[in-house]
Amino acid sequence: MVADMDGENRKRSICSRQEPLAAQKIVKDGNNKRDEIPDRVTLKKEIGLLSACTIIIGNIIGSGIFISPKGVLEHSGSVGLALIVWVLGGCIAALGSLCYAELGVTIPKSGGDYSYVTEIFGGLVGFLLLWSAVLIMYPTTLAVIALTFSNYVLQPVFPDCLPPYMATRLLSTVCLLFLTWVNCSSVRLATRIQDVFTVGKLAALGLIIVVGLVQICKGNYEGLTPQVAFEFSRTPSVGQVALAFLQASFAFSGWNFLNYVTEEVVEPRRNLPRAIYISIPLVTFVYTLTNIAYFSAMSPEELLSSNAVAVTFGEKLLGMFSVIMPISVALSTFGGINGYLFTSSRLCFSGAREGHLPSLLAMIHFKNCTPIPALLCCCTATIVILCIGETHNLINYVSFINYLSYGVTIAGLLYYRWKKPKLYRPIKVNLLVPVSYLLFWALLLGFSLYSEPVVCGVGLVIMLTGVPVYFLGVHWKTKPKCIYDFIESATYVAQRLCFVVFPQFDPIEISPIEEWPNKSSDTLSGNS
Repeated sequence: MVADMDGENRKRSICSRQEPLAAQKIVKDGNNKRDEIPDRVTLKKEIGLLSACTIIIGNIIGSGIFISPKGVLEHSGSVGLALIVWVLGGCIAALGSLCYAELGVTIPKSGGDYSYVTEIFGGLVGFLLLWSAVLIMYPTTLAVIALTFSNYVLQPVFPDCLPPYMATRLLSTVCLLFLTWVNCSSVRLATRIQDVFTVGKLAALGLIIVVGLVQICKGNYEGLTPQVAFEFSRTPSVGQVALAFLQASFAFSGWNFLNYVTEEVVEPRRNLPRAIYISIPLVTFVYTLTNIAYFSAMSPEELLSSNAVAVTFGEKLLGMFSVIMPISVALSTFGGINGYLFTSSRLCFSGAREGHLPSLLAMIHFKNCTPIPALLCCCTATIVILCIGETHNLINYVSFINYLSYGVTIAGLLYYRWKKPKLYRPIKVNLLVPVSYLLFWALLLGFSLYSEPVVCGVGLVIMLTGVPVYFLGVHWKTKPKCIYDFIESATYVAQRLCFVVFPQFDPIEISPIEEWPNKSSDTLSGNS
């Protein structure tokens, strides 16, 4: 899987074996119609402010708000504490997103956490984040969202029982394959789908919120009064509260995903931070009101016993129109799948460009300018996870790895400030922001490790399995010639099949601006 793209391997790449495909003609159909590859093949900047906001909102609002309320309530032990966890979860995501806004405009590369950590700490640490993300984190999250989609679509067909195992897997696979085809065909089409379905999922949550507010106006808010809301079914330990935050973090995961496609954002230094400032508060507000709506209609016992919280909510309050709810949730998760495919494929693309994954994954279609090999890799990994079995048990593993990568990245922000104090930073957040996030991060992971050592231990083991892979696949520069020949031949064949070439990059766009001794970033950013 991992290929070294430095030294001798670069010399033996396919561009040295054949005339570079960027200069060749590729047969497109059976009539021998040939199209010249454009002189410059590169990622297109087609993501404006609206699409940037919908990428963040669409990736955050996937299946989490329809799955995590049960886990948050179970671990927190009361309605009141569960609502506090949701609000604080949004605040923590806001702190993290402010730090990522600074990193995103200082190191304007696609790839998010991976690109920043690689730039700051070097190849090994970056590769470990990449390894855990590609191996388990994003395929599992995609699988959970796809299964949520299929469960809600099939719920009306099987009203009295759970949908069959094979039916949910087949529908999830069909959905993944279709959206992979869309993302391979056009960046513009993929972002338009994201725009439409983000509006749809906000409308679905808006329906839940409005119905809940109507219930409250009718006086059905006994469960939300302080006396009842803070009535604990059991006294939660600090470790249990930490696990409640991990469950909430799964619902908020995706707040950093715009950073994965920085190179495709129009005017990223302006639109990236704006999109973050708009999206995170909006999602936190919507999530909190959605949970208030749930608790206005359902008792804690009803919510904990429900396998589909939104469907149970609809059945109680919408009567004959309750079918609207599973359809709305299905549309929401459909948009979530599209967003995760779009952004996670760019992580594979960035990893290959740095030489940490096979070079094929760093290629894009010569005409559509889409990273087809990276998209196919993400789709295949997700289908494998779907076939393995139950994926919901992996949410805690994913949340732990997520939080671990966030903390390492934000710690890198502080180290980078110390390492390159004169580097021009269009945005420079107050020092209290990353410090506050890291304090919360350390407490959360510490108590999670104490409360669930097996879950957290497995997460660490998954990440550390990348160490030998890194040294064998990336660091080892003198591999036998037969390995290089095999990689070269396989890449060449795949390149022909997918019609992909290496893109051309503007170095100014993908490299951080070096020191500007005559300018003050504090003055330009307006922050201290």
